[in-house]
Amino acid sequence: MRPEEASKNGPPGSGPRGDLLGRGFPLGDWGEPAARLDELYRWVEQGALQVIAWYFADRKGKRRAARALRAGTAAGVATGAVLPLLDLTGAFGASLTPWGFVGLLGAVLCAGCDRWFGLTSGWMRDVATAQAVQRRLEALQYDWAAESVREILGPAEGTASEAAERCLGVLRRFSEDVTELVRAETTDWMVEFRSSPAPLRVQTNGAAGSARGEGLPAAFRTPFAPGARPSMPRQRPPEGPR
Repeated sequence: MRPEEASKNGPPGSGPRGDLLGRGFPLGDWGEPAARLDELYRWVEQGALQVIAWYFADRKGKRRAARALRAGTAAGVATGAVLPLLDLTGAFGASLTPWGFVGLLGAVLCAGCDRWFGLTSGWMRDVATAQAVQRRLEALQYDWAAESVREILGPAEGTASEAAERCLGVLRRFSEDVTELVRAETTDWMVEFRSSPAPLRVQTNGAAGSARGEGLPAAFRTPFAPGARPSMPRQRPPEGPR
């Protein structure tokens, strides 16, 4: 299932309220480690696809509204510039200059609404986060394929237990990376609200993380404690050669 299909059809298993309860960690029998690891991989991959679908769905309404407001801004500026020039020609009996000021006022209102509600920056941020998660998912798929080929050809060193531990490490690093991407986007969202004149009620009641993360899988949500300042995610040091 491609992320584009997930964005059209919505996250699998999501109802009208979305995935508000998140997803429980799959429990199973480790008597067959290969089947169990494959199940965990599919669980992690499905969670990443849900994150991508959530951000793609969140950007649709913002993109349409932002484009409409930006078009209104351009039209208002053009009206405010053209009508006074036409008034100078004297081709019209009535004065058009007041309507030019009305057009400029409309442009200011459209630009202010776009800035106030964060529509343009919001849908761009959604697209950037979804693409970042998608790129990280592609890297996971190649890493998992490499581990699978190594297991089929026979491990050059180490035991089966160490091979399973490497696979679990790949899945864990991927989950941590996706969580950090969501955390960084949530932090940018909160900083944008902090810099705007709008009241920050979501921060005073400690619900900023849950309000932004509705519909995201629980493993990738980033709740913040009341009154806590969000911090930018720390970068993991580069890994050594395997």
